[in-house]
Amino acid sequence: MQLTAKPSLPNALLISISTPQFKGDEATESLAELARLVTTLGFKVVGTQSQKQSSTQKVNVLGSGKLAEIAHLTGNKGMVEDEQEDDLPDEDPLTEISSEIPSDELDFACADVVVFDCDLTPSQLRNVENQLGVEVFDRTGIIIEIFSRHARTKTAKLQVEIARLNYVAPRLRETSTGDKERQMGKGAGETTLELNRRKVRDQLAELKRELVSVQDVMMDRRTQRSELFSVALIGYTNAGKSSMMRAITGSDVEGENKLFATLDTTVRALYPITQPRILVSDTVGFIKKLPHDLVASFHSTLAEAHDASLLLYVVDASDPSFRSQLEVVHKVLAEVGVEGSKKLLVLNKSDQLSTEQQKSLMDEFPDAMMTSTRNPDDISKLHKYIIGIAQEDMIEEEIVIPYTAKGIVGEIRSSMSVVKEEYEYSHIKLTVRSSAIDLERLKKRMLNL
Repeated sequence: MQLTAKPSLPNALLISISTPQFKGDEATESLAELARLVTTLGFKVVGTQSQKQSSTQKVNVLGSGKLAEIAHLTGNKGMVEDEQEDDLPDEDPLTEISSEIPSDELDFACADVVVFDCDLTPSQLRNVENQLGVEVFDRTGIIIEIFSRHARTKTAKLQVEIARLNYVAPRLRETSTGDKERQMGKGAGETTLELNRRKVRDQLAELKRELVSVQDVMMDRRTQRSELFSVALIGYTNAGKSSMMRAITGSDVEGENKLFATLDTTVRALYPITQPRILVSDTVGFIKKLPHDLVASFHSTLAEAHDASLLLYVVDASDPSFRSQLEVVHKVLAEVGVEGSKKLLVLNKSDQLSTEQQKSLMDEFPDAMMTSTRNPDDISKLHKYIIGIAQEDMIEEEIVIPYTAKGIVGEIRSSMSVVKEEYEYSHIKLTVRSSAIDLERLKKRMLNL
């Protein structure tokens, strides 16, 4: 199932179901986030509606009266049945949370897509689509589509395609009466639907085999870098991680004011270059209610964070909901087993805060660092902090190198920090700072000269 934003049909109506377990500010923030997700796909949000329900398990999700009301907002393109629901009285009004166009004007800007801020079962999806006459999507479908569009590397594409097929498989339908006829020849006795489901299972098996092969290659690359000090940028989507990546590495990592503008993990060296080099990785952003299959794919996507020496938790300090977003980050990291590394909370986008707001946040988070990627002094401060943490694990030692040992000094300068150097009659005396592994490797090499 692919979601396509048509230039002539860009209008989306968002629906929130408020339940005893999901209500209030949590539901409001989630619906606002869904609006940003839908906008990222290129649709225009023309309205948002919310209704209280005891659960999201009703056959049609909403009561028949409410479906008729929404059908009016989609141009009455479907067939709304007169079926009564018993979860709540049908006359309970829809409560509008927010809308770019008032409810009484929505019929003049008919919605072409309806998106629910919850997961819908295949039967719920089918029932609501039949009654509204427009495409209907749930939150998981929207997120998977965004991931699918933004994946660039082979690993990310494989992970997202696996998640997409797992989502699509139970939602496959008979497309016409002819499809229900039994097929002859290969697969005789199977309907087209059964054949399509078997095809999806075969695709999933092949994709999983290919992903294992690609992940083995990635593991080899990480092993080669494992001796270097590494920093992983972790945070909610749109927290400014890509902008920070560009600022502290001088790289051209893409960054936009959109959710999931970047999806693939990028690794660059800290700039200005240090000796030994320090690697920085920009990982995929997090989001609330992330689909289970995509959480599973994070095991590979966040592999750089597993091996990181330092985790920078980047938050958009100007976003009032960043605390709950930070909880999501902690939860997902725990699910994929990322823990134990040194951590620093980075309160980003401080340029969008008043002096009073900055002071209040620093009082609340005294161990955090307040930054703006637009302020060179802030980037310099963060750069120095990273180097300071990296040097805590380094060993300082004096190395005596005879002039006859050609090439050794050049290798030392390229992989270690030279603190002091003295030139004697028969040798060079260098005081270096480096990791224990590199120093041990250098000593063994010196013994073989």
